[in-house]
Amino acid sequence: MAKLYWGEKLETKIAMLPESPGCYLMKDAEGTIIYVGKAVNLKNRVRSYFRDSEHTPKVAAMVANIDDFDILLCDSNLEALCLECNLIKLHRPHYNILLKDDKHYPYLRVNLKEPFPRLELARRMPEGAGKDGAKYFGPYIGATAVRQVIEAVRGVFPLRTCRKELPLKKPSRPCVNYEIGKCMAPCAGKCTEEQYWDMMDGVLAFLGGDYDQVLKVLHKDMMDCAAKMQYERAAALRDKIRDVEGLMERQIAIQTDRSEQDIIALAQDGLDAMVHIFYVRGGRMIGGDHFALPREGSEDPGEVLAEFITQYYEDGNLIPRHVLVQALPEGSREQIEAWLRQQKGASGASRQTVSLATPKRGEKHDLILLAAKNAADALEKRNAKASIREERTTGAAAALGRALGLPKPPRRIEGYDISNTQGVLSVASMVVFIDGVAAKKEYRRFRIKTVEGANDFASLNEVLGRRFEHGLKEKAEREAAGLSPIGGKFSDLPDLVLIDGGPQQLRFARQALLDMGAEVDMFGLAKKQEEIFLPDREEPILLDHHTPELHLIQRIRDEAHRFCITHHRGLRGKASIHSQLEDIPGIGPKRRKALLTKLGSLKAIKEATEEQLLAVPGMNKTAVNAVLKWAEASKTK
Repeated sequence: MAKLYWGEKLETKIAMLPESPGCYLMKDAEGTIIYVGKAVNLKNRVRSYFRDSEHTPKVAAMVANIDDFDILLCDSNLEALCLECNLIKLHRPHYNILLKDDKHYPYLRVNLKEPFPRLELARRMPEGAGKDGAKYFGPYIGATAVRQVIEAVRGVFPLRTCRKELPLKKPSRPCVNYEIGKCMAPCAGKCTEEQYWDMMDGVLAFLGGDYDQVLKVLHKDMMDCAAKMQYERAAALRDKIRDVEGLMERQIAIQTDRSEQDIIALAQDGLDAMVHIFYVRGGRMIGGDHFALPREGSEDPGEVLAEFITQYYEDGNLIPRHVLVQALPEGSREQIEAWLRQQKGASGASRQTVSLATPKRGEKHDLILLAAKNAADALEKRNAKASIREERTTGAAAALGRALGLPKPPRRIEGYDISNTQGVLSVASMVVFIDGVAAKKEYRRFRIKTVEGANDFASLNEVLGRRFEHGLKEKAEREAAGLSPIGGKFSDLPDLVLIDGGPQQLRFARQALLDMGAEVDMFGLAKKQEEIFLPDREEPILLDHHTPELHLIQRIRDEAHRFCITHHRGLRGKASIHSQLEDIPGIGPKRRKALLTKLGSLKAIKEATEEQLLAVPGMNKTAVNAVLKWAEASKTK
């Protein structure tokens, strides 16, 4: 095979690469950084991109766009790993794995300085956490997970939920939570601080995962109450024991140990990849999460997971004591483990509590296999959703084009509708679907100007004429200026127009376009049997009622109707307000506008005081008295 030549500049740089650790930054022709990587030996690693011919699809696409590269030397592999993470976060290169930027995982917060603490959701753990007198639990995988934990805790312990600053100077009436046994009502003086904190000790143990200790205390209290013949209290404690046991049963028990673990595995399909993480806390699996990684479906699993780990655990607060991962690049485990310890230490936690392993047998390996199975399932579901989305959007548009005999699938479809009240306040709507998806920024409204009375045919002719007159003119202007028609207000002309109606409406609309010199495909949809009419075809087309193309047509028709009706109702409401204000002597157009601008609504005008009315620009004593008299008369009607 002939050796590829990359140009004098690149060939010189490649020849001068040092055999030392560091980071490399690949750039495209515009100087944009498209990939950041690290290497133990920069010379071998960077040269492999330009000398090897058998690249994965993602690497091949990246190499094809390389125009230049830079390197940054480091003293150690660990320093290179840290620098790589910072560079990826800074530049967010196109060909690196990019998780959602600046994602903060929430915590549960308990303020231990309060006499009667409650559980709060904290969006992040502040620097120097603990110095504020609060205890934090987490992080959790989302706000929903935090709220679920709060509900689970409140199912066992009668914690207060109100935001009152306790104790109150004067006891208040207890809320309904006290009546149903969900709160101890410290606001009403129904419990002492000592009694509340006895309960809080159980809450803190519960949140710490020490369910056995919670059960032990609850069981002892139940037996004590039974011995004292406090049977109602004993029964309540028995129910709480069942609640805790039920919560424990809903979680998967991990027998290996009772420490924190994250279990990470990967699934690939040749195009994309999916990572799944199981979260184990207190020896129990408390949940999981998955992350889609586009373009990583053919990459080395170890390389993908290593890059994922360094992005996911950048926030040291997330790092558990043990991380189990499906695969890692050869010789990288100790380096990544040291980085994890460093990140956890930077967050204020102990640096000696992180281990990284790739188990090959036993129960831990079984957990890896379970995570991989969940990753494969999530990837399959993601692909199925993408397939369904394509079928309902671009696929539906393509199928519609075939059904109508169009030479190519319609990119932009416009739908129109007319609305009026007995010929008054006639309006029209134009809705736009691009590649089968509603493009709401492209929607337009029209007030009918030249048609009197309820004449939908003439109104539609006017609207189409105005739309295409503006569109053709704007398109010519943009093209003369070297601009694309896409992006203008009207210059992006439709590939297909939907008319709500049968053959007669379609003929009128077709003639309106021909008069404008516009040649655009169009069709009509009659509501009764959802018949489709074409300008040059007598027989209607009937589509199967379960086809995506018919559903797309119906969505466009219904959206045009909704958009038009909403606009018409708004105008009708304004007209109603306007007509009522016209009944007030001495209140002309300027004062009507000033009243509505200042006070906002007809109701506010009716309820306004003399002082408020005098504060409206243009209002004098006589006009104010007229408004007050009108408002009083309105109340008696």
